[in-house]
Amino acid sequence: MRISDAVNNGSRVFGAAGIENPLTDARILMSAATGLSTADILAHPERELSGSEEELWLEYLTRRANREPAAYITGTKEFMGLEFTVNEKTLVPRPDTETLVEEAMLHLHDGMRFLDLCTGTGCIALSLLRYSNDTQAVATDISADALAVASDNAARLGVSGRVRFEETDLYPEPDGRFDLIVSNPPYIPSGDIPDLMPEVSKYEPAIALDGGADGLDLYRRIAEDAERYLYSGGWLLCETGFDQAAEVTAILGSAGFKDISVVKDLGGMDRVVKGCLY
Repeated sequence: MRISDAVNNGSRVFGAAGIENPLTDARILMSAATGLSTADILAHPERELSGSEEELWLEYLTRRANREPAAYITGTKEFMGLEFTVNEKTLVPRPDTETLVEEAMLHLHDGMRFLDLCTGTGCIALSLLRYSNDTQAVATDISADALAVASDNAARLGVSGRVRFEETDLYPEPDGRFDLIVSNPPYIPSGDIPDLMPEVSKYEPAIALDGGADGLDLYRRIAEDAERYLYSGGWLLCETGFDQAAEVTAILGSAGFKDISVVKDLGGMDRVVKGCLY
């Protein structure tokens, strides 16, 4: 089987399965099956797959056609120009979340210490550490399995010495204050989860999706306890669902935050709510 024939067939299969960007996913999985870069795949479409490569490709084809996320199949996902290990115990990092990282960078300066709640793969905290100097982080998650992935990512990215991971239900035990709190918490209303695209509803961990009846449970808890953890003048930044910014803004306002604003992602959707605690 030639690479071009396999990729084209995979694209047709994925398209018929209702997958967005079927050709892109076919190339990503072909790269994973062969070890070739996407550029090599495009440059050598006539190359024949070996027996083991074809077997692996067909396995990947079946799994993706069943709507398993490509990132779970390959075991990696790019985020902020960095490669993160992912598995079924973590959410797949999304490009929209890069808006949160970029906005946090505006408030993160040398020598600061920040807290990342619901860290998952660690993509937010570890990106902030990689793109800043002399900063320190504490990153928490309720899932020990997710923290194992985050710890592995910290080691691979060379920032293990600057981050401490804690398994806890949201906030860690108090141990000094922070200049910044960031979080991409679970924010899907419980009743909406079954109606999400299969990649999410069937495969991603429910504990990392479920934000309670209205999707806002974690925001209330985060805002209520933030005063115990932030320095005066410290910032809280949260990712939100595209239709939740007004409610999250109200939650932060009720908790005493000032200078609250909403930041849109590249698609023009409300994505980050931030506020300062004086």
